[in-house]
Amino acid sequence: MMNVAQLMVESFQRHGVTDIFGQSLPTAFFLAAEKAGMRQIAYRTENAGGAMADAYARVSQRIALVGAQNGPAATLLVAPLAEAMKASSPVIAIVQEVPVAQRDRNAFQEFDHVGLFSACTKWIKQLDDPTRINEYIDLAVTIATTGRPGPVVLLVPRDVLLTEVAQHDTTPRTASLGSFPLDRTRPAHSGVVLAANALAQAKHPLIVAGGGVHLSGASGALTRLQELSGIPVATTNMGKGSVSELHELSIGVVGNAFGKQAPNYLARSLVTEADVVLFIGTRTNENGTDAWTLFPSNATYIHLDVDGIEIGRNYQSIRLVGDALLGIEDLIDELAARDLTAREQSRGAAVSQIRLAKEAASERSSRLRSDSASALLTPQHVMAVVDHHLSAGDIAVADASYSSIWMTNFLTAKSVGQRFISPRGLAGLGWGLPMAMGAQTAQSDKRVVCVSGDGGFGHVWAEMESAVRNNHPVISIVLNNSIFGFQKHAELSAFAMSTSAIEISPVDHTAIALAVGAQARRVSTVAELELALTQAFAMREFFLIEVMTDPDVYPPIAAWDEHPPVATV
Repeated sequence: MMNVAQLMVESFQRHGVTDIFGQSLPTAFFLAAEKAGMRQIAYRTENAGGAMADAYARVSQRIALVGAQNGPAATLLVAPLAEAMKASSPVIAIVQEVPVAQRDRNAFQEFDHVGLFSACTKWIKQLDDPTRINEYIDLAVTIATTGRPGPVVLLVPRDVLLTEVAQHDTTPRTASLGSFPLDRTRPAHSGVVLAANALAQAKHPLIVAGGGVHLSGASGALTRLQELSGIPVATTNMGKGSVSELHELSIGVVGNAFGKQAPNYLARSLVTEADVVLFIGTRTNENGTDAWTLFPSNATYIHLDVDGIEIGRNYQSIRLVGDALLGIEDLIDELAARDLTAREQSRGAAVSQIRLAKEAASERSSRLRSDSASALLTPQHVMAVVDHHLSAGDIAVADASYSSIWMTNFLTAKSVGQRFISPRGLAGLGWGLPMAMGAQTAQSDKRVVCVSGDGGFGHVWAEMESAVRNNHPVISIVLNNSIFGFQKHAELSAFAMSTSAIEISPVDHTAIALAVGAQARRVSTVAELELALTQAFAMREFFLIEVMTDPDVYPPIAAWDEHPPVATV
């Protein structure tokens, strides 16, 4: 005889689960999991635990599990599950429910969890029938990993977890479904033909790669398409790394932070003057399109995405509904059979323009790295030094807000498929550090570097203790300017003044890190930063580098070129 908790563990192991993010609840489940050899990755808050699971799924290409108690603990999962929903991450939350006999009687911490999670998950199921546990877990995993991946919630009453079940009373299952994409579908051939014709005949085509390229494992295929077609490739924030930015036809990240001070600004016309645009695995959202103003209104659009609802949402397109990898491979086959003279003729000009942009950016970066006279470091200084140290095999993670922009715009994707993780689904502040911990759990052999602002880092100080306890050798870089930077500058741009909530009291993050047993160093010069990074990269421990930075510096937000964030009153 096995109890339900043991059956659940056995089922999840069949689907390849080896790690679970948790804080001991549901206890019966975690006791069974640890006894069976699964590793519990401890968190301090459910909010952070959900973010860890999200990044784990993105990096590992497997489902991620997070556990929580009912009531207030469950409510803290809403935000990270909403991020996972928007970012298409297959996170499975196992939430303990009140015992069946106590349901609807105002039991301790009883809450309507179905209503709570209904807007931020693909599916919610209350597991009341012990004999059908295997069926429902298979269904949960299938829903999470098929089509557009996303989160699901399993609600398990405390008494049901301890219910014993005879093996002959359960439905036997043998399938392993925990990797994604679970089912790959090809776009209709007729659409592929139309798309290939448009791309072959275009004068100034462009490919825009989103996070769906990573989800599909399509980076290698995209690089082959890039090389065959001679078409420049830009990426969204979440698509960064889907092609190497060292390739001569890689523009870099485009979107709302594509202003005059962007490192790739000199290549901007390749985007704004494109006549055929191929979107792959992107929601064409506000930030990725600079509020839908970046791409030309008279271009022909092609959109390849597993979610047909996203195709045509913002740009009427030739519809390619299907898996990114298979769709790209079909486009390669069609283009290979066509006359690509037009592509060959336009390649040289695009390569030349991208080269000029990269040479200018490289010169600025070298100048910043050699700057020993600056009274106060800027994030651009920091990113120039970090980029020099970052290798092609490392994983970069950033918090929301400015941190994401500093990472995506000023660090270089040096290999095909390199991962740059950030909360861009809903862009929740404070999720950088826990996402870095999730990424480190998924690929323990990788070096993980995380960039956070002091505003967002204040949400998750406690997780430094978790990182030390879990032996996560994350290098956490905190940009300390004592303000909520994006909020302040957005308010200044719009209103020429800011509210009293923007300024942050001085915080010694280094002292906090040292207090929980972490390695830590506070720096304020380029030389000190170089030394700290060299030390951190040579170690395999959690290491905090707190960088004192200029509060008046802001990223190249395109809208602020005309309306700079300056106080006038």
